[in-house]
Amino acid sequence: MILDRSTAPGFQIPKEISFPTPLIRTLSNGVPIYFIPTPEIDAIKLEISTDAGLADENFDKKLVPSFTLQMVMEGSKTKNAAELDDFFDTYATEVEPLLGFEHQGLSLLTTKKHFNTVLPVFRELLTEAVFPEKELVKRKKQKALSISIHKEQNGHRASSLFRKALFGENHSFGQIAEETDVDLFGREDLEEYYHQKLWTNPEIFLTGNIGEEELNAIFNAFENLPVRLSPQSNSDPFNIPSHKIREEKEKSVQSSIRIGCHMISKTHPDYHHLLIFNTILGGYFGCRLIKNIREDKGYTYGISSSLGGLKTADYWIVMADVIKEYSDKVIEEVYHEIQTLQEVPVPVDEMETVRNYMVGKLLTQFSSSFDLIGRFKSIHQAGLDFSFFQSQLEHILSFNQEDIMAVGKKYFKQGNMVEIIVG
Repeated sequence: MILDRSTAPGFQIPKEISFPTPLIRTLSNGVPIYFIPTPEIDAIKLEISTDAGLADENFDKKLVPSFTLQMVMEGSKTKNAAELDDFFDTYATEVEPLLGFEHQGLSLLTTKKHFNTVLPVFRELLTEAVFPEKELVKRKKQKALSISIHKEQNGHRASSLFRKALFGENHSFGQIAEETDVDLFGREDLEEYYHQKLWTNPEIFLTGNIGEEELNAIFNAFENLPVRLSPQSNSDPFNIPSHKIREEKEKSVQSSIRIGCHMISKTHPDYHHLLIFNTILGGYFGCRLIKNIREDKGYTYGISSSLGGLKTADYWIVMADVIKEYSDKVIEEVYHEIQTLQEVPVPVDEMETVRNYMVGKLLTQFSSSFDLIGRFKSIHQAGLDFSFFQSQLEHILSFNQEDIMAVGKKYFKQGNMVEIIVG
């Protein structure tokens, strides 16, 4: 049979997504393991992720958590930094810190062949790091320089001010690091955090070519990990009416703009329609903001909007670097496009374009085994499971004009917005 290559194959949108059910084991110390065996690849990825109270504590020494994880590879009780690097390089292994607003930890990526060899050394990093003073001094100088440079970058500064305004300076998410913060802690602070706070409510996420031998090795390695199991108190963020900040920089030819507010969490029944609204407004290259502000008016090279995920609530943000003299006009146009979506039905052809784009984007999020466990981890930590994505697909396939206008009117209120202009 000869294929007719002059005709493209038919395009068909799937009606459902089939996911493997993650297997669950629990260590004797209460640590759960979630894993998806994928025997088709001879690699294994292990992530240990923790709740270390980052969302609940106002750290005066705000840099301690990140420094602690970034320094575990600087030496353990059995190997110095160079020896650790050589060891993991020899076995084609990557070890990376996991640093986020609400979760942190370490990840290990290696081959199945070398997993049992590298696992004990990786396990040492969880409790046997020594935090050498010489390396700490070096890293503190580098961090102070990095903070100083970032403060001069309009985009970085605008994002920092946005977080501070959105969450408040007394919330850990809203704190801005200053150069002087590197002088507020020492090696003893890292050790205290490492031994007493870091391994709070840990969870292990695992994927790859995993057999009973590897599972037994993981049990043996982690069942004696000293952990803290602690209930986490969740504070619901709230919007501050009409919070506006403008930070002038005379030499800047561009301004960085951030506009946004707190939004509902992924568990809310309106979330999927909220995601669709955002996509139409600023979530892909053919969106309303691009067509208006970039293509029609030429105020910026790029502008986008997105939803950021937190445990109790997501937040929504517009980000753009614009020609300085048009900063206020860009903000006006953002609100104009929001109001248009609230009041004017989206044309059918635009809805179909967005529908096809969102289905394709959703499916590409599961293109590899590592993507699969990563997506599971993200929704699991929000209190959901894989059915979230099936529900998302169903909403994408069925949304209508009324859904878009209704969710826009309900959640996108100009009086709730934080507006930041730096430049």
